[in-house]
Amino acid sequence: MEVEVKALVEVLPKRIQKLGELAYNLWWTWQPDAQALFYKMDNLLWGQLGHNPVKLLRALPKVTLNALAANPIFLAEYDRITAAFEVYMNSGTHAANAATWFSKHYDAAQWAKPVAYFSMEYGVFEVLPLYAGGLGVLAGDHLKESSDIGLPLVGVGFIYQYGYFKQRITEDGWQEADYPIYDFTALPITLVRKPDGSAVTVTARISGREVTMQAWKAQIGRVPLYLLDTNLPQNSEYDRALTQRLYVPDPDKRIDQEWLLGVGGVRLLRAMNIAPAVWHMNEGHPAFLTIERARELVSAGHDFDAACDIVRKDTVFTTHTPVPAGNDAFAFWQIERHLNGIWNDLGISRDEFFALADQQGSYGMTPLALRMSARSNGVSKLHGEVANDMWKWMYSDEARAAGSVVPTGGQSIHYITNGVHCPTWVPWRTKRHYTQYLGENWLENADDSAMWQKIYDMPNEVLWQLRKHYKRKLATFMLERARTKWLTHTVHPVQTIASGVMIEPLHLTIGFARRFPTYKRATLILRDVERLMRIINNASRPVQIIYAGKSHPHDEPGKLLIQQLYRQIKNADSAGRLVFIEDYDTNVARHLVMGVDVWLNTPRRPYEASGTSGMKASLNGALNFSVLDGWWPEAYDGTNGWKIGRDVYASEAEQDMVDAESLYSTLENEIVPLYYDQDAAGVPHGWLNRAKNAIATCAPAFSTRRMLKQYIQEMYAPLVK
Repeated sequence: MEVEVKALVEVLPKRIQKLGELAYNLWWTWQPDAQALFYKMDNLLWGQLGHNPVKLLRALPKVTLNALAANPIFLAEYDRITAAFEVYMNSGTHAANAATWFSKHYDAAQWAKPVAYFSMEYGVFEVLPLYAGGLGVLAGDHLKESSDIGLPLVGVGFIYQYGYFKQRITEDGWQEADYPIYDFTALPITLVRKPDGSAVTVTARISGREVTMQAWKAQIGRVPLYLLDTNLPQNSEYDRALTQRLYVPDPDKRIDQEWLLGVGGVRLLRAMNIAPAVWHMNEGHPAFLTIERARELVSAGHDFDAACDIVRKDTVFTTHTPVPAGNDAFAFWQIERHLNGIWNDLGISRDEFFALADQQGSYGMTPLALRMSARSNGVSKLHGEVANDMWKWMYSDEARAAGSVVPTGGQSIHYITNGVHCPTWVPWRTKRHYTQYLGENWLENADDSAMWQKIYDMPNEVLWQLRKHYKRKLATFMLERARTKWLTHTVHPVQTIASGVMIEPLHLTIGFARRFPTYKRATLILRDVERLMRIINNASRPVQIIYAGKSHPHDEPGKLLIQQLYRQIKNADSAGRLVFIEDYDTNVARHLVMGVDVWLNTPRRPYEASGTSGMKASLNGALNFSVLDGWWPEAYDGTNGWKIGRDVYASEAEQDMVDAESLYSTLENEIVPLYYDQDAAGVPHGWLNRAKNAIATCAPAFSTRRMLKQYIQEMYAPLVK
């Protein structure tokens, strides 16, 4: 038992000591009953401590803990949940009656070595602020599904002392960033230690100096996630700060971070005697891991070309970014300064080293990852096509003849469309209803389209009661956040109105929540403000629109979009029906995807690689209203949501004009009338029939269960020796 876990266990009454082990395994983050157990210990404290069970158990008075240990009702729940946890953790091993999907379909001996999954960010739960957006949440869902399915996998990333940032919106609508300092010892993570109790450390040379790293482990069910940390006294102040913040804008620091992630991650796994069967790079940030692995092989006596061939044979790469500017690329002189002659360790020249990652005159992390992988994929069908077009210059006949890439089949870059982790994004009441109508094992069969057809057996009245419950819960959530903020004496009254206190739970509610880069076009709906006001303020058919999202602290155009939107939100003409929720995180996301009626998405096609928030919304019975970009072209069938605009435009100006008109007219003529077409009991049957179509068609096709099975079958298994 890890030191941190043991210390927590020892302060608990013996009868409930397993709570200490449960707190340090993030399995509880996708188990509503386990979360409810912590909630019941002290519901106010649970919320105040940011849903952190480690802090909760440490903060509760001894008298409270003793009372819980003697409470038969609490103990019955405790015994049931801890027993379920034990069964889960042992599934696929000695518990033959609880075998995992993976253990039933693959030979354990052949898969004795794990998949190593490298990512710059992980969105597991808000208690671990290691994510900025969809890429991180996807990575977190990938780990959770790997645990559920039984895939042997380890994650590697960074732990950030300041996280991403906490968003604060001023009265004028300007985004400001706060960077709270996180105490790692108060998080559900443990320091990776040697048998003698000392920390496991590794070093990597960057810019002529040695940087030392330790690692923290977050246990995600059966999957360990190792998080590198440079905040050590033996490092310089500059180097200690390298793992302070996610996505620093300084290219010099980015190079250092990405070198440490790739090289340090490989060395950490080596130090722990973990020999992966497959190496998976989630986006180009960790691509330097291929250089480190090649260096190891050259050091062992291979020439560089042979080393690269070996590395490629068990390496896969997922690209997420459909615009060149979103793929990290650095000037050659910067790489030369930071990597300080690494090509000498590889037995090649400087020019040969740069050619490996040449992105038409710069050092590109995506070209490096592509050239050093046996298989690569985009994250939707459309994104696969866009990615192939973006990087086709790498796959020319001349490039193939020069051996600079390894062909991956008919397509240079394949695609595996993203999915979402159903246990995380379906709340407990909805799970109970799905269990009733879909069957006891619906979560284990989340990718079974035939099973989801049973959703049509759920009466519309039952689904409507469920939808109304979560609409009310969303309204209460916003009200309580506004109340808490008001108590700080730091907000203007108009900000309280803008935060959603006037929301009516039964009115048609639209959600728009995501990052705020300009291509997402968050302000498209403001193109004709008078028309928008007529739509939302229709006395008999009012509409509410809830916004949430962050712009990168150094993305000034993105922050201007938030300000433009916020100024309209606080305008009295909006009547409190336009809302902005500050500090978008996974907690806000959960309330939105389960509580809104429509999920709005307006990216400039084809710049949305996939998008997973709409998948979460449809899983809960909301209807997508989106540009045909990312995942939506694969999902939309005319009966399960609505599309905005068309596929092809002559110019961006035309695209904005056509898409805005489509948005307004569809709202006016289809969406609003359908929602308010209700029977005498207030049930909108036509709307609910469409909601069932969304659940039946989107839930199985866009689950991480389907996604991960694809990764195993198409990306991992063919490379396992």
